[in-house]
Amino acid sequence: MLVLAICCMSLLIVSLDNTVLNVALPSMQKELHASVAGLQWTIDAYTLVLASLLMLAGSTADRIGRRRVFQAGLVLFTLGSLLCSLAPNLESLVAFRMVQAVGGSMLNPVAMSIITNTFTAPRERARAIGVWGGVVGISMAAGPLIGGLLVDSVGWRSIFWINLPIGIAALILTWRYVPESRAPKPRRPDPVGQLLVIGVLGALTYAIIEAPSAGLTSPLILSFAAVAVLSLAGLLLYEPRRAEPLIDLRFFRSAPFSGATVIAICAFAALGGFLFLNTLYLQNVRGLSALHAGLYMLPMAAMTFLCAPLSGRLVGSRGPRLSLLVAGAAMTASGVLFAAFDAEATTALMFTGYVLFGLGFGMVNAPITNTAVSGMPRSQAGVAAAVASTSRQIGQTLGVAVIGAVLAGGTVGAVASASYETGFLEASHPAWWIITACGVCVLLVGALTSGAWARGTAHRTAKRLEPAGTDSERASDVPAQKSAGTGADA
Repeated sequence: MLVLAICCMSLLIVSLDNTVLNVALPSMQKELHASVAGLQWTIDAYTLVLASLLMLAGSTADRIGRRRVFQAGLVLFTLGSLLCSLAPNLESLVAFRMVQAVGGSMLNPVAMSIITNTFTAPRERARAIGVWGGVVGISMAAGPLIGGLLVDSVGWRSIFWINLPIGIAALILTWRYVPESRAPKPRRPDPVGQLLVIGVLGALTYAIIEAPSAGLTSPLILSFAAVAVLSLAGLLLYEPRRAEPLIDLRFFRSAPFSGATVIAICAFAALGGFLFLNTLYLQNVRGLSALHAGLYMLPMAAMTFLCAPLSGRLVGSRGPRLSLLVAGAAMTASGVLFAAFDAEATTALMFTGYVLFGLGFGMVNAPITNTAVSGMPRSQAGVAAAVASTSRQIGQTLGVAVIGAVLAGGTVGAVASASYETGFLEASHPAWWIITACGVCVLLVGALTSGAWARGTAHRTAKRLEPAGTDSERASDVPAQKSAGTGADA
């Protein structure tokens, strides 16, 4: 239980960091004289590095020792938090957020692997992972309130201070109580694949964020777009040739796995865009303080907190289909309220939209991993879960990039507060339609990839992936967390 508590401490600071940061964005914007693109980079610099390094961190921990990598992650994340609180300008803040992300990539997937190796009995492991999942809900609910209180009373820099005592305590407790462990047969490193993944995500994100200011047809944007396309082509050509690739492209022959990847990207893109959009609206347009903005968003966070465990129980008893359908419908309805009915104009309608989005997001997270590993051989389930976790971070990165780019394009040239408000509200309509489209995608893809046909493709894929003469037990029969061959964030 102490090991579980230590691992949950790492999850808390990583999860809390993002939700707290969103509330502080307007204060950062004023003090650091940041543009909308600058605010985007404070979020995306973190999620981009995290998405790029999650799988590398997990396989490295399996190879050289999980406790060792976990401790290194705590040191880097705590140091990065301290540097962020001291950042003299926006460029420094973005760079220090990247240091945080390198540490963060070593925490959650490795902590999950430590938990699965500590709790060996399936029932105990399930309870431990239930507690682990509940911490995410706590951070979603508490983040806006803690962030608002700190920003209003001390200043935005204080949001990074809360990581310091938790990180130091977790580091000392890890050194004292967490046993070292390694995978019996760790995966080989894939440096070329890793560089190609960074090329795809980094170049694409830069092109999206900087396009409104530089212009879609500028040589700079076209160059980064070309780098993204070439990196993706290289990834598709290179990875199938490796015996142990970073991403096994054969996984995508499984409809549940492909569906889970798309759903994770869409759901977390909607979340990233939702938080970014509403934080700026509540404080810059409505003129609320950071604390009041956090209180306004409490209905969304509370519904996420309440629905996440309910969704987990539904997935366990009835499979992922119902949770995915409810999630897609609720997120779509929330987006339509804002896009078509101007929910911002009425507080009651706005709260209804927040409740619906919180309901949808709370229901979607649990079935993503379940759907990803459905039918996979046990030896591959952890890798499949790691890809699903990476897809979450990719989605949040793209959501902030795209929604921010839409806002930047709509508010460009708005100097006076009245013109800014008009530009913001006009630009928010297409942004909300994008969030609505993400909800529709969750609904349709969830329905398509959770039926009998989809399960059949998963079983056929599993037969191709499982080497001859090995145990053919499927991940649908055994919890995905039972796989100890990877540091997967399950």
